[in-house]
Amino acid sequence: MELKEKLLELLKELDRPIIENEIAEMMDIDKSQIDLLRKVLDDLVKEGYLIKTKKGKYGPPERFNLIRGRIQITQKGFGFLIADDKDIEDIFIPASMTMGAMNGDEVFVYITEITNGGRKREGTVERIVKRKNTMIVGNLEISQNFGFVIPDDQKIRGDIFVSKDNFKGAKNDQKVLVQIIKWPEARRNAEGVVVEILGDKDDVGVDILSIIKQHQLREVFPNRVVNEAKAIPQEIAAEEIKRRIDLRNEVVVTIDGIDAKDLDDAISLKKMENGNYLLGVHIADVSHYVKEKKPLDEEALLRGTSVYLIDRVLPMLPEELSNGVCSLNPNVDRLALSVDMEIDVKGNVVNHKIYESVINSKYRLNYTEVSEYIENNIMSEKLDQIKELIMDMKDLAEILNTKRDIRGAVDFDFAESYIILDETGKPIDILKRERRVANKIIEEFMLATNETVAEHYFWLEMPFLYRIHEIPSQDKIEEFNKFIYNFGYKLKGSTDNIHPKAVQELIENVKGKKEEHIINKLMLRSLKQAKYSNKEEGHFGLAADYYSHFTSPIRRYPDLQIHRIIKEDLNRKIDDSRRRHFEAILPDVAKQSSETERTAEKAERDVDDLKMAEFMQDKIGNEYVGMISSVTSFGFFVELENTVEGLVRIVDLADDFYKFDSSRLELVGERRKKVYRIGDEIKVKVEKISLDSRTIDFSIVENNK
Repeated sequence: MELKEKLLELLKELDRPIIENEIAEMMDIDKSQIDLLRKVLDDLVKEGYLIKTKKGKYGPPERFNLIRGRIQITQKGFGFLIADDKDIEDIFIPASMTMGAMNGDEVFVYITEITNGGRKREGTVERIVKRKNTMIVGNLEISQNFGFVIPDDQKIRGDIFVSKDNFKGAKNDQKVLVQIIKWPEARRNAEGVVVEILGDKDDVGVDILSIIKQHQLREVFPNRVVNEAKAIPQEIAAEEIKRRIDLRNEVVVTIDGIDAKDLDDAISLKKMENGNYLLGVHIADVSHYVKEKKPLDEEALLRGTSVYLIDRVLPMLPEELSNGVCSLNPNVDRLALSVDMEIDVKGNVVNHKIYESVINSKYRLNYTEVSEYIENNIMSEKLDQIKELIMDMKDLAEILNTKRDIRGAVDFDFAESYIILDETGKPIDILKRERRVANKIIEEFMLATNETVAEHYFWLEMPFLYRIHEIPSQDKIEEFNKFIYNFGYKLKGSTDNIHPKAVQELIENVKGKKEEHIINKLMLRSLKQAKYSNKEEGHFGLAADYYSHFTSPIRRYPDLQIHRIIKEDLNRKIDDSRRRHFEAILPDVAKQSSETERTAEKAERDVDDLKMAEFMQDKIGNEYVGMISSVTSFGFFVELENTVEGLVRIVDLADDFYKFDSSRLELVGERRKKVYRIGDEIKVKVEKISLDSRTIDFSIVENNK
């Protein structure tokens, strides 16, 4: 056990804070190691794992009644602490108690007020452990001798002061990246220096580049990473093929989007004599090329995931791997990590095998052509050659889906937008992305594989990374139940341990009803977010006891990480030392992967919002019919048929004074009792577009009743 871990264990067990000399004595550390002890203590204090008092005594934060977590600041200035301890509910932080903390900072908070029987807690920031926003993107506005950067991120409160000497060539109204050199205080703005000029804010591409910089996404691979990638042979060594199971003569196919380049999953399927199916899922063996602690691996961990931003991809791995030797392109030999699953007619995996393989994909198929072939009997010479395989795939996917449905898996089928840009990056159309039969086939096969792998390694008691989705909190479910009671519904079962089957039944009961949209949307908001963990705690939404992410190692680091563990296990290389190694690193890998996933999602959402606002820019004055998608104290959002969403502000409702009913999520007119609620169809007019805030304002068309 490392000195850091021993220190933390010691201090957690004590009933009082102690000084450095006492720690050295209790841990039997001699004088020659005092400097090392002092450094470790300093590191633990800086990292926020220990508190050092004014009298030089040390103790863990929780023993000082401090809670560590990440602060989320709202546009109104107040915030919430998302605690590191998952059992602690979010803590409200008033704007006056953020103490200079900025959105995303890691902080210590202490509780100042507890209400509602201990369920609602309020706190104040005691200390900022780690700053997140060292770089800020925004517009530079220059006066004579100084300027201010107005942040693009509206959750960053206050403009950034920039002295004339720190303009670094930037001009008025340019989009810039500024580095914070002095943090904000009670009566003083943060101060910064321009480190990069992104360009005039109306220049082509500057809009998406600004979002990339705002979220601190990694664009360019460092030279050492590029050099390592380029040095990887594109041909597979004969001795490597020899030691693997050779599947190159098997009919293996890939099914992906038409434009996909990083093909990391392929499938094979046979009907067995006993009536069962033998499904083979073959995943690119990325870990063969990306070695632990090498530059490629370190960069992949920092990125965590590939990021897809409409007109570009920021890949987790360089093109030589992601589109080259790791991509399961047709008619070339590729290394894979394979899972064979024997599945009976009820969808049960009755037998399975995990092994290293070499494959040669025979067909590169896409979702559209396979869906057209199955759904509309569209003729295809290529697919006719493997018709039996295609139809068996369809049948097996239906069996797997039925099994998941029976056990209570939750499936929210919300429309996703598909934004089409012209060559200059201007949005020319917004469509709904279809989730057709071929998409569902691959989805079912990947779900089955991820579950099989997770269960296999859970029972081996191997250090592993899981994809978990925790049971929703009792407070959220009780609040949701109160709301749906108004519509005559109730989630079955105990609110403190709700079963996904209850959610599934509710979704089925509201299908096709006027209130379907509102109830599904609010149910989704009541659930927790899925994340990565080194401990298996089940996946609520999938109603699965065991789940992992195994099938996308080209674009997700957790998949790459567990491939490495699996391969070491298959080759009998995991001894006690390697177990301890994985046990030590996996919590941090899980945290990093969860955080980079959230960042990628936010960046992708910001780009979508920006391009939707830009698409509506020349449609001011146009009228549309939409559906109320959300109601707040300041107005309500309306979603159009093409998924574009805009806000009708309460101050623009001129026919009456409206009050927000938080229990029913409605705006109710005081005089006429007119009600605006989620799910209502409504006619609106486009009033205002802001590309800076990526927002759209609607107004009510007066003939609404």
